[in-house]
Amino acid sequence: MITSGTSELLGSAVTYALAGAALVLPPLLARPTPCPGWVLAELLDHLSDSIGVLAAAITAGRVRVVPGGHRATADPVTRLRGRAAGLLDAVGAAGAADRRVTVGDRELTVNMVAVTAAVEITVHGWDIRVACGGRQPVPPDLASVLLPIAPLLITPDTRPGLFGRPVQLSGPACPGDELVAFLGRQPRLG
Repeated sequence: MITSGTSELLGSAVTYALAGAALVLPPLLARPTPCPGWVLAELLDHLSDSIGVLAAAITAGRVRVVPGGHRATADPVTRLRGRAAGLLDAVGAAGAADRRVTVGDRELTVNMVAVTAAVEITVHGWDIRVACGGRQPVPPDLASVLLPIAPLLITPDTRPGLFGRPVQLSGPACPGDELVAFLGRQPRLG
């Protein structure tokens, strides 16, 4: 069974992202996001696709990652909610936390897949909020747990194509700003 701490972490990430998605209105779907070259509709679809891949990995124990283009859906927020619910269901039904799961060319434990999902969902939850004009950083409790984990998952070898280079902060920052800066985003300080 996935550890209760990991399950709670993933639940917090999903709650944060879906609260940001609640800010999405149809006119905002064409807005740019902190992800270079993506508009909000594409980001929502990307996050839904990522969540679907991670849920499939947990459920089936193996998933092949197939690169594809972004596609706009009629209601990307509803799709995101459905995919997030599916991921939480998959985590709830998962077997042993140390069961191995193959994602593309990587092998992770079910627990690490859930933690990876928490990082992905959290950072894109922040991206969604920014695209909608929000300024709320990642909640400190969530960011504080993810900050020491993120460098284990996002290394110089795994970063290219997934995350931008870390952003150097000019002074002290809250944990949420530190997290998004590590993940290649410019936090909106001040």
